[in-house]
Amino acid sequence: MKVPKALNAAMAAPSFTAWVSVVLMVILFIAGATCYTGFGSTQVVLNLLIDNAFLLVIAVGMSFVILSGGIDLSVGSVLALTTMVAAWLLQVAHWPAELVILIVLLGGAAFGALQGVVIHVFKLQAFIVTLAGMFLARGLCFLISVDSITIDSPLFVTLSQTQIPLFGGAFLSPGAVIALVVLAAGLYVAHCTAFGRTVYSLGGNETSALMMGLAVGRTKIAVYALSGFCASLAGLLFAFYMLSGYGQHAQGVELDAIAAVVIGGTVLTGGYGYVAGALSGVLVLGLIQTLIAFDGTLSSWWTKIVIGALLFVFCAVQRLLSLKKAQS
Repeated sequence: MKVPKALNAAMAAPSFTAWVSVVLMVILFIAGATCYTGFGSTQVVLNLLIDNAFLLVIAVGMSFVILSGGIDLSVGSVLALTTMVAAWLLQVAHWPAELVILIVLLGGAAFGALQGVVIHVFKLQAFIVTLAGMFLARGLCFLISVDSITIDSPLFVTLSQTQIPLFGGAFLSPGAVIALVVLAAGLYVAHCTAFGRTVYSLGGNETSALMMGLAVGRTKIAVYALSGFCASLAGLLFAFYMLSGYGQHAQGVELDAIAAVVIGGTVLTGGYGYVAGALSGVLVLGLIQTLIAFDGTLSSWWTKIVIGALLFVFCAVQRLLSLKKAQS
């Protein structure tokens, strides 16, 4: 069967999988709006952002890590540790909320930077180092407390309950707005700064980046520091959302973030992709979860099943396209 020239050209384009994720997102939304009453309302769409704001922030940081040719498995545990540290400092130590926010953000960035240093200096695989970081951060949560710690700080409660009004009675949460700001900042850094260009070069070929005189070590450390910062910021958004700190928060979120980034069109081996794809990937995951919730007859585990199948398909397509490009 002969492939039409237009389709063949589209498949050869580097942005093919990114556009596939956008088309998939539209198809899922149309299917939901057609099958379920109220699915197509503005607030349901905005709720996708509100409910997944923390995941979008993590996915932005993960995009930079994967673009650089690495991986970060510690982000879910750093999120949980952030909620625990924030809750303990607020409720037990009675620190001011503003100082707590600053401390946990700096702590997350420092944790990520430390992982980057270990990866670069000792030439270790990012998978192993961040896996150790995942266990370390999750274990530290339970050193603080084995139980959930409720947060009743006025600032956190206000941010949790505030609704930013939009048109037609719809609204966004402060967390969703913060996530969109982080996405915009990530787009600017990735595509309009020397750091962003170095990240792409590092993911494309680290040896070539070294030969070009680029600051490979510094960039690698900065990428993991950025991922840790985004994970701690996501932890704050999760704390606003849940008003609690708990060591079991965000189990498996690191895998959801990787899935969102890959479904959004970023190549898992690094060097190519779009930070904007994090948004489409997160929305696809959110739409799948919402469709299953609206259906009401399916187990929530179907969300993981569908996401796993999609991730497998996108990875396979990326691999086939790269092989086709190499042969041509």
